[in-house]
Amino acid sequence: MRHLSFKTQSANETIVKREWFVVDATNQTMGRMASKIASVLRGKNKAYFTPHFDCGDYVIVINSAKVVFTGNKMEQKEYQTYSLYPGGQKIEMAKDLIGRRPNVAVERAVKGMLPKNRLGRAMYKKLFVYEGAEHPHKAQNPKPMAI
Repeated sequence: MRHLSFKTQSANETIVKREWFVVDATNQTMGRMASKIASVLRGKNKAYFTPHFDCGDYVIVINSAKVVFTGNKMEQKEYQTYSLYPGGQKIEMAKDLIGRRPNVAVERAVKGMLPKNRLGRAMYKKLFVYEGAEHPHKAQNPKPMAI
């Protein structure tokens, strides 16, 4: 009788194959798009996903200015920053932030869905957000990602 022994493989640099994806944010709902992007950055779409290792892919987001919010979030959602000085709290509405710096809104949505540790910070570095339809990553041959 044969004894079969299977070992669970933990992801490492030799196993992980990183790919590049491009996401067109035109008419995409912010939260749904951000959760899919965070999942790909984390590597949860791979069969060899390992929680303690960065096995995610690179994601390029284009047309970030054309992202949409559901309901009244565009008028009611607030983004807060604090400079750590007395009276240094600033509140900006989503409509104003999307008009002024749309990349920041998408980056904050995705970053909030990643782990809050050094592994999450490494995953966040693989996100590239651009306001227009052009990006400087043509040499990586990114594949379009359906959301």
